[in-house]
Amino acid sequence: MSARREPLPPGPRALPVLGSVLDYAKDPLAFIERCVREYGDVSYADFLGEPTYILQNPEHIEHVLVARHRHYIKDKLQRQLLGGRLLGKGLLTNDGDSWLRQRRLMQPAFHRQRLATYGLVMAEHARRMLASWRDGEVRDVYADMMRLTLGIVIKSLFDLEVEGEAEAVGPALGRVMEHFASVQCLVFPEWLPTPENLGYRAAVERMDTFVSEIIQRRREAGAESGDLLSLLLQVQDEEGNRMSDRQIRDEVLTLALAGHETTSITLAFCWHLLARHPEVEAVLHRELDSVLGGREPRMEDLPALAFTECVVKESLRLFPPAWSISREAVAEDEVGGWRIPVGGVVVMNPWTVHRDPRFFEEPETFRPQRWADGLEQRLPRFAWFPFGGGPRLCIGVGFAMMEARLVLATLAQRFRVERAPDDEVTLMPSITLHPKHGVKVRLRAR
Repeated sequence: MSARREPLPPGPRALPVLGSVLDYAKDPLAFIERCVREYGDVSYADFLGEPTYILQNPEHIEHVLVARHRHYIKDKLQRQLLGGRLLGKGLLTNDGDSWLRQRRLMQPAFHRQRLATYGLVMAEHARRMLASWRDGEVRDVYADMMRLTLGIVIKSLFDLEVEGEAEAVGPALGRVMEHFASVQCLVFPEWLPTPENLGYRAAVERMDTFVSEIIQRRREAGAESGDLLSLLLQVQDEEGNRMSDRQIRDEVLTLALAGHETTSITLAFCWHLLARHPEVEAVLHRELDSVLGGREPRMEDLPALAFTECVVKESLRLFPPAWSISREAVAEDEVGGWRIPVGGVVVMNPWTVHRDPRFFEEPETFRPQRWADGLEQRLPRFAWFPFGGGPRLCIGVGFAMMEARLVLATLAQRFRVERAPDDEVTLMPSITLHPKHGVKVRLRAR
């Protein structure tokens, strides 16, 4: 007699051994869109024998990320790709009691008083970028935003300028992000000495050396520099224990990578969308002119820049950098009436949930004004979740939202953007959702 099989949610037909991995690899976004469209709020896919449950209902997502969060950890792919050599036990990859201790130690770095200091850094670096922009030129604003946010994160973390002592870390960070955008990082294990892996490992070693030297100098000097690293060197838990150099290294690199790329992606898509919707850009400019009157924005201006925030939120809705969030079950659970076994992977996709017509009218349309009348409070809790949610809500959400609004306000006050001749964007869904060939716009001085 054959063993009784547990019923599975509906899903795409799978190949022997491979499952649906080839269909997914061809176009990840199209694959999950098809699963949601054809199979509903809970669908099932097999990836090389790994049972995977794709969730679309915000209530189910809340169940996993909040109500039963202790039943789940970061999935194996994230642990292997981002943990180990690169981020170690940083907040992005850590789990359990160790993660909770680190989260509590890190929290003071993102209190409001600290954010005000970072706001000055953000505004200053945005002003510097204005000097390189020219009326009528076509720019790859994704590359511009990558440079800008790199400068901000290096100054905020280490109180250093990218053009100075930290010059070498920029290319190393870029090389690491290129690695995770490549298919090879998913195909070949990190220990295999392929040219791609060797280049990646060399970049991680450069970042290791850079961060280790700074930590050693700061410990020896014992001086407060007002940056994030200074705070991490000082914080201690209830027993008076401080972070080890390795813990600080892991957290610093986690913040550098997460804080650099995700905000640059958000800003790049803001420009892309504004260039295609001049009527929205005109509303943004009216707000900036009314609130700022030609002066540079400050942190205290942000509450009055309501439409600026709407533009950022709508960009995050349509193009969420963290386009897919996954967890691995460490205890049996049930979601939407379906059993989730130990080892099963649950996948929650802001990309599809943010475009669900049950929650957003005209979901494919760029309409920042949809956020102006309290939509966020009326939505189901996880209908819009660009920063995750629950206990593992991104610790830098305040930093990221402040940076995006200050940078957008500073640059948009001086320039408007138009569609460039070659402005088609090719999406690259890897660890993050980024534009594969950049984002081109034509600048027009205001």
